[in-house]
Amino acid sequence: MTTLSKNIRSALGAAMAGAMVLGTLPALAADKAPSVAFAVPRDVDMPKGEQGELIMYGKRLMSETKRLLPDNVGASMNCTSCHMAGGKAPNGSPLVGVSFAYPSYNPRAARDVTLAERFNGCFMRSMNGKPLDKNSREMKAMIAYSDWLSSLIPQGAANVQGRGIGKINTKLQPDPVNGKRVYEQQCAMCHGNDGEGMKDAQGEMLFPPLWGPESFNIGAGMARTYKAAAFVFNNMPVGHGLNDRLGQGGSLTEQEAVDVSEYFTHQPRPDFAGKANDWPKGDKPKDARY
Repeated sequence: MTTLSKNIRSALGAAMAGAMVLGTLPALAADKAPSVAFAVPRDVDMPKGEQGELIMYGKRLMSETKRLLPDNVGASMNCTSCHMAGGKAPNGSPLVGVSFAYPSYNPRAARDVTLAERFNGCFMRSMNGKPLDKNSREMKAMIAYSDWLSSLIPQGAANVQGRGIGKINTKLQPDPVNGKRVYEQQCAMCHGNDGEGMKDAQGEMLFPPLWGPESFNIGAGMARTYKAAAFVFNNMPVGHGLNDRLGQGGSLTEQEAVDVSEYFTHQPRPDFAGKANDWPKGDKPKDARY
């Protein structure tokens, strides 16, 4: 655990500390570890002073990524385009518990990667941009925010309920023709008829582009059919129910999620310059775009 994360736990007070398990991070495989309940700290309990300011800056970077880091973000995307509700939504690619998960083995890189490297992977792929300096205030702020979101999770927990994007049946065969129909009926109202997304009057992106020059590149995980389908099934469309924080998910069948994901992931999008270096051990997933 980082020194910052330890300080966060101290600042949150004894009431919260009672819910935590302190000690050395155990080297447990997630599938063998006991399941831990998803828990998110309240913003009002954020530490004060310099540390709290760093965490708040990290939170802002999540939702205002394009505006605050124009030199690093090439796409019209923010971190919250994929990390739902500022990284707080279960099965919405949350940051809750992520601080305990890294360093972690990444099959695409065929090596262990740090949390900073994982964030930079998002900048280069999902943001179609450039990596942050790992020692920059911005990187430290994003890690501080991730540490704070993990502060109610027992230290070293490897299996946090709701972490990730949920699952999808990868044996389902995609039908892009039906996917186009699903997109027109369920997705276009927010993401645009041509996948261009939707901006407000000030030009800020409200709903991210799903294809085209301002979208994520082919190196992003979201450019893969089944990876995207798991996210779509559990999180899209938003505002259609009473589930979780954004009323997301529960509207599409797994087959519809696979179909619509096959459709939009195979639309034109930017290339990824480093694609030749991915999966050097040859264990490329079947839905990889290259």
